Amino acid sequence: MQGSNENKFCEYQNFEEKQKLRSTFAIAGVDVRRRKNDILKELFRKTIHICTAFVPLMLKYFYWFTITALFVVLILYIVAEALRYNGKNVPVISAITKAASRKRDENHFVMGPVCLAVGVLITSLVFDRESAAVGILALALGDGLASLVGKLVGKSYLYRMQGKTAEGSLACFLAIYVSSFCVTFSASRALIIASVGTIIELLPLKDYDNLVIPITLAALNQFVLFPLFTA
Repeated sequence: MQGSNENKFCEYQNFEEKQKLRSTFAIAGVDVRRRKNDILKELFRKTIHICTAFVPLMLKYFYWFTITALFVVLILYIVAEALRYNGKNVPVISAITKAASRKRDENHFVMGPVCLAVGVLITSLVFDRESAAVGILALALGDGLASLVGKLVGKSYLYRMQGKTAEGSLACFLAIYVSSFCVTFSASRALIIASVGTIIELLPLKDYDNLVIPITLAALNQFVLFPLFTA
């Protein structure tokens, strides 16, 4: 009788351990799926972001067509997003917005694309061609790659930087340095622009970095660095 009770107790313990293991694997599976979904969203969102790297080339050959196209896309997005926010989905545009939106964007008007388009438009209209290219490429490649690299391979989290990683910041610096050098052909200017751009990217600006990065770096190149290094 005692042996029977011991066997039942062992079976119960084994059952409890199996249940705990199943729960652990289930939770781990949910975490893996959530992380995979976050990475896919970031890849999709930053692919759109990086595509703005073509804007300087378009401005060179089709300036007013590019400006008009950016303005039209901005207006269409604002209208579509306002409708989506009020429960009326617009085919294609609302689907893209939903696919690219982050957790913090849930139940909010998604401002990222607005800031991106406005930042590129202001930079294109206000600054000379070289400086506009510097700002727009820094936004497209520096900010875009910083987020992707940070999400995919980032391990070294920076203190009090809201999830920013050293790997992402390094990718940002290198991308801005290379793109700025390719535009200005000045290692000194590229180094300063990359340093300032990386610092801005570290700031908790959320979607507003899409405005601050291109405008600040274009202004830095046009009004400070170009006069300083060509005097």
